[in-house]
Amino acid sequence: MSEKPLRLGFPVKVMGNPDLKSNDTRRSDKNPHLKVSLEYLDAIFDHLAKHRISMYRMASDLAPYATHPDMPQFHDMVREADSELRAAGRKARELDLRLSFHPSQYIVMNSPDPKLVAKSVWDLASQAEMLDRMELGPEAVLVIHVGGTYGDRPASLARWVETWKTLPEHVQRRLVLEHDDIRFSAADVLWVHEHTGVRLIFDHQHFWCLNPERLDMHDALRRILATWPDGVRPKIHFSSPRTELRELKRKNRKTGKAETAYVAPVWTGHADFVHPFEFVGFMRSVPDLEFDVMLESKAKDLALIRLRPDLLRFDETVARRFGLEPPEEASLEAEEDALMEEVPDRGA
Repeated sequence: MSEKPLRLGFPVKVMGNPDLKSNDTRRSDKNPHLKVSLEYLDAIFDHLAKHRISMYRMASDLAPYATHPDMPQFHDMVREADSELRAAGRKARELDLRLSFHPSQYIVMNSPDPKLVAKSVWDLASQAEMLDRMELGPEAVLVIHVGGTYGDRPASLARWVETWKTLPEHVQRRLVLEHDDIRFSAADVLWVHEHTGVRLIFDHQHFWCLNPERLDMHDALRRILATWPDGVRPKIHFSSPRTELRELKRKNRKTGKAETAYVAPVWTGHADFVHPFEFVGFMRSVPDLEFDVMLESKAKDLALIRLRPDLLRFDETVARRFGLEPPEEASLEAEEDALMEEVPDRGA
């Protein structure tokens, strides 16, 4: 195993500093550009360095309208930002940041509609080109899901495999496939890997939500990590499910009177923070495996900043795997306190 600590990362939105923007969100008539997004990204890199966060998922819309079929004026955006992309990549390497993209749910390689597949491949090619122009290593990846079932799961899986064969080399080199929580399981993506060689992402919450084959979690995790080549550290996704009861105020259609409905959580929903007991238990169960962890919590960087002192509080051995040492606990707690308040729970 590598002596380098495991990384913790978060996606896109920076909640610890609301002034930071993840990408240029101006509408097309304002001429948004990747160069502007990269200026925002540079400021995010400084935030990550300040808080010693070493993994980050960039916004999928970093290059606005770059692949919009009806706006050719934006199609050369990535090439035009070549020097800025190289500068961003250089800074990421200097800060030892691991970067990635997770293209939107509209990117589907297994659609029966060839036009949608072609547009999806175009989007993937654009994002892979950005990673290449940033001169990032093979750990910088594009994470996607299989897509829809379209009423025939085996045929949908087969179409993914066929589309893979047509992908440009730089897309195949960057692409990784993740199982999801309602359509395609870990067993499904392992089947796709056997037919393509594509690297895979393990998602802890998705595995619990969808595992009809009843795979053993640790065996599935080991098999998924083994899809990554030697010398390139895999990464996984981790999130805790929402557990809170919601009260929904609505009008009764029959009586016209207001009423309160109690809404139970759906286990596919992501919690704001990582449950430390759950995370520690998972990490204790895989002491010999090496992977970085992307936290997919709704509180983004705040969830990561809260988890670190929790790890030192509850399991120093797990904390040390992420480069955290007991003398840091007070400073990490102070960092958390500067960004969030904690109100004691008075009980039920």
